Amino acid sequence: MPGGGLVTGSFADADGVRLYCEETGTGYPVVFVHEFAGDAASWEPQLRYFSRRHRCIAYNARGYAPSDMPDDPSAYGQERAADDIAAVLDHFAIARAHVVGLSMGGFATVHFGLRHAARARSLVVAGCGYGAPPDRHAEFAASARANAERIEAMGMRDFAPEYSETEARLTLKRKDRRGFDQYLAQFAEHSALGSAMHMRHVQGARPSLWDFAGELAALPMPVLVVSGDTDGDCLETGIFLKRTVPDCGLWIAPDTGHAVNLEEPDAFNRELAAFFAAAEARSAA
Repeated sequence: MPGGGLVTGSFADADGVRLYCEETGTGYPVVFVHEFAGDAASWEPQLRYFSRRHRCIAYNARGYAPSDMPDDPSAYGQERAADDIAAVLDHFAIARAHVVGLSMGGFATVHFGLRHAARARSLVVAGCGYGAPPDRHAEFAASARANAERIEAMGMRDFAPEYSETEARLTLKRKDRRGFDQYLAQFAEHSALGSAMHMRHVQGARPSLWDFAGELAALPMPVLVVSGDTDGDCLETGIFLKRTVPDCGLWIAPDTGHAVNLEEPDAFNRELAAFFAAAEARSAA
């Protein structure tokens, strides 16, 4: 019988930076890549569900303890975030996997597909789009840099609640106050150094996805784009990806904001399970 088993922790090496990883379950591998406000623990509803039939791996990005927190700006960036996924696969000796990313992790997942296409059985790109549309790219980059300064000045315990007071976050608070409080408590514990580095050198410096239209049009793997219907920039980016990527599905969750996997875990898990099964049926291992 397929089953989960205990979660085990280890550290992957990514060019000298240690990334904390958790692994559970057996079966075809799935790697989960977290958002800016989350970490590996944000994927708990998915780890519990998918580890029944899959080998599941979630990890903390660089800058998120207990992963290493470099203070060198050159240790961060969009390409590094994508290559860190490959480093996690190498650590577990995995040739190919389904890769699931949310928000900041969704951008990393897209770029992983562009840079390491042969290693992606499929991509799930959820809540991805802030600053991606060309007409909002410069404004978002400036906002991210300003957020980095506020993190350094305020600390995470003051910054996290302020950052979470948006329509796309408050849907979780309205639906599941206990879940929202847990999300916020975990977010507030993040490193101010690591969070500021990501704001300034990953989110604030990443290119627009529209700049990669030609490469996206050549992606060979199945892609599922997921968005909540209150998440405006992500909706626009999701439609762009749907129209650009050859083998791309689009699932929009109604009355749902940014962290779709936390707001509607049952529906999210069902959609992904069906997508994984279809991807595995259509492509060779």
